[in-house]
Amino acid sequence: MGLVNTAITGALGAAAGTGPPNLFTTLARHRRMFRPWLLFAGTLMPGGTLPRRDTELVILRVAHLCECEYEWHHHAQLARQAGLTDKELAAVLEGPAAAGWTPRQRLLLTAAEELLNTRTLSDETWQALRGELSERHLIELPMLVGHYEMLAMTINSLRIQPDTPRRPTGLARVVQALSARFTGRSA
Repeated sequence: MGLVNTAITGALGAAAGTGPPNLFTTLARHRRMFRPWLLFAGTLMPGGTLPRRDTELVILRVAHLCECEYEWHHHAQLARQAGLTDKELAAVLEGPAAAGWTPRQRLLLTAAEELLNTRTLSDETWQALRGELSERHLIELPMLVGHYEMLAMTINSLRIQPDTPRRPTGLARVVQALSARFTGRSA
């Protein structure tokens, strides 16, 4: 894995309140691929331009449809931090047809499903998204869905197990605060 990748995975674990995340310690074994992938992944989440609630909603729907337990558990925690309720998390399992979604949430869930099922967006969904999202968001959304589908496939294929939550240490709180400051979001 190497010293730099070991340090990176340790810092990411501290930020997440876990040990080094199993996903990262696994992917870091491919030293040449790990850091460029991490940069790209970080550009989408947490550094993406879509609001964090929207991002987590989409990721959770992808995790559910791809049957990726690791992704679901990891992002359920992040979704709660972004303000999604346990009721909303349960509704993600039902998808866009579940009661209680705002029109925007229903549209994002529909878009995620269409992208996973047909690899494109219907004209109707595209037009609705154009009325709701900025140009950057329109570019980011399919990239987000595609990335998390790829990640789910990798996690499931490599049989990466969910991380064991730990109590946040003082270092974890510092790293979380710095991350929130960097992304402009509250910790």
